Amino acid sequence: MKTKGAVIWGVGEPWSVEDIEIGEPRRGEVLVRMEAAGLCHSDHHVVSGNVPGATFPILGGHEGAGVVVDVGPGVEDLAIGESRCHVLHPSCGKCRSCQSGNRNLCDMDVHLLGGASISDGSYRVHARGRDVHPMSLLGTFAPWAVVHQSSVVKVDPSISFEVACLVGCGVTTGYGAAVHTADVRPGDDVAVIGAGGVGTAALQGALLSGARRVFVVDPVEWKRTQATKFGATHTYSTLESAADGIAEATAGRMCKTVIVTVGECDGREAESWLHLTAKNGTCVIAGMGSVTASEAMLNLSLLARSQKNLRGSIFGGGNPHLDIPEALALYKLGDLRIDDMVTREYRLDQINDGYRDMIEGRNIRGVIRFTDADR
Repeated sequence: MKTKGAVIWGVGEPWSVEDIEIGEPRRGEVLVRMEAAGLCHSDHHVVSGNVPGATFPILGGHEGAGVVVDVGPGVEDLAIGESRCHVLHPSCGKCRSCQSGNRNLCDMDVHLLGGASISDGSYRVHARGRDVHPMSLLGTFAPWAVVHQSSVVKVDPSISFEVACLVGCGVTTGYGAAVHTADVRPGDDVAVIGAGGVGTAALQGALLSGARRVFVVDPVEWKRTQATKFGATHTYSTLESAADGIAEATAGRMCKTVIVTVGECDGREAESWLHLTAKNGTCVIAGMGSVTASEAMLNLSLLARSQKNLRGSIFGGGNPHLDIPEALALYKLGDLRIDDMVTREYRLDQINDGYRDMIEGRNIRGVIRFTDADR
């Protein structure tokens, strides 16, 4: 079918909303009428060149929610007319990672930046006569998407599409970083570095896990104010001021858990993150940096002597097929405030405005809401 989509043609170029063609679903695939898509920083990493292995052109978007309107042969447990939420990583449920409970690390993730479908290695999206690589094999910056069934999770139909799209990555990544990767326990002191969508979800996950105090660090005053509304007990504009404040509040013991959720991680700040981390504490890296950056500044002697832990976390270190329904159940109870994280809604043709607002710190999360004009 012919439709519209936001495509990026090269590093540093703006998103181009233009005519694209999307093929019919083949074996193991479904066609989804997209209703909403989240503006996540991971797509901007492709634009900025932090993912040099990416192959252009790319149809952006990996957070999305919509309704299944067609299914290909061999599709199981997905019916036409049901509301759905895409997930970032396809998960087969059969590989060693999936079988060991780490479906966020499924071996199928090797296909994410390849662009060709898991089903048969061909392409479903085309523009200007060329094959187009859908971001994370999803491509949610278009009002229609053909995706593999392993990348789809059922969503309670009472959940709004604006909320449902955000649990496809940002909410689950931040919430899971606190609940699963960091394993925050009642009474723990927690620091969250970066108060965007992932950081705000991490803040809420820490509080739901029983954190005593949550210290949030972000240079943008408005985002620090929002963090307070979401339950942060202390906020700071810099890592230096946070170190002084946390030391005073904790009698020098610092935080049991530090969760790094900045938009672009810089390894040269690793020692500063660990300085906020208590003895035998854990620093979790839930943000992304440049794939080509390999330098990190940290004192290995102090790391060992203080028995600190430095851990990575992708998709919250959990199982999307369990964590997404869990997060939405907490939302329905009023415990996880996902709708309050949506700062602004945009039309598809406003996508560059949305990313400008994100980069300049005016959004916790921006959402594209598709209309009939996009289709």
